[in-house]
Amino acid sequence: MYKEKKFLAIIPARGGSKGIPQKNITHIEGTPLIDYTIKAAQRSKYLDKIVVSTDDLKIAEISKKCGAEVPFLRPKDLAGDQAKTIDAIIHGLEELKKQGEQYDYLVLLQPTQPLREEWHIDEAIQKIVDEEEESLVSVSEVREHPILMRTISQDGKLNNLLQLNSTVRRQDFSKVYKVNGSLYINKLNENFNKNISFNDNSLAYVMDKEYDLDIDEPADLELFKFYLQKGTNPLN
Repeated sequence: MYKEKKFLAIIPARGGSKGIPQKNITHIEGTPLIDYTIKAAQRSKYLDKIVVSTDDLKIAEISKKCGAEVPFLRPKDLAGDQAKTIDAIIHGLEELKKQGEQYDYLVLLQPTQPLREEWHIDEAIQKIVDEEEESLVSVSEVREHPILMRTISQDGKLNNLLQLNSTVRRQDFSKVYKVNGSLYINKLNENFNKNISFNDNSLAYVMDKEYDLDIDEPADLELFKFYLQKGTNPLN
C-alpha cells in the first residue's frame, strides 16, 4: 500500500511459447525465470498481493513454490498466441472480485524482463500516485537511434523512418525511448476496460538501459546467464 492505495501485481505467464518451450519456468543459473520477477515483487514495499495468471499447472506449481499466489487458472482461450494480455488481466480481476478482493491500481510485471529491481517497482508506484496519473509505462533509451533507420519501398528505394536530416553527430542525437515491457501500472477505475493498450500508457518511468533485457529467444537466455555470472543478479 502507498498513500492508502492498494496495489495488485499480476505476472502473466502462459504455458505456450514457441521460441523457448516453457520459457517462463526455464531454469537460469538454477532458478526458474519467473522467480526473478516474483522475488522483485516480494521485495517491493508497496505491493499488497502478487498473483501469477497462467493456464499451465506446472507454472502454477512452481510459482506457488516461489512465493506467488495462483488463486485461479486462466482459461485456454486466454492463453493462445492470439490472446491479448488485457483479456487475461480482466479475467484475473474478475476472479479476484468474486473472492471479495479489489484494488486501486494494477501493476503488470512480465516475467520475461528479469533484470527489473524492486526499487523500480516502488519508484514507479510513487510516481503514478504522486503525479495523480491514470497509467504509467517503463521505457529505456534506445540503443539504435531511429534517425538512422529506413524502410525499403517496393522499387528498392530507402525511406527515412523519421523525417529528419540524419547528417547529425551521434552525440547530438535527440533522446528517444522505447517501451521496454518491464513495468505497467494502471488505475483500476471506470476507464479501465478491454480497450486498454498497456504499451500506450501515458506517464513515462525511465529505466537505465542496463536493466532492459527481454527474454524472447535462446540467445537472450545466454545473455542473461552472462549478466548473472558477472554479478548482476537481481536475487541478491
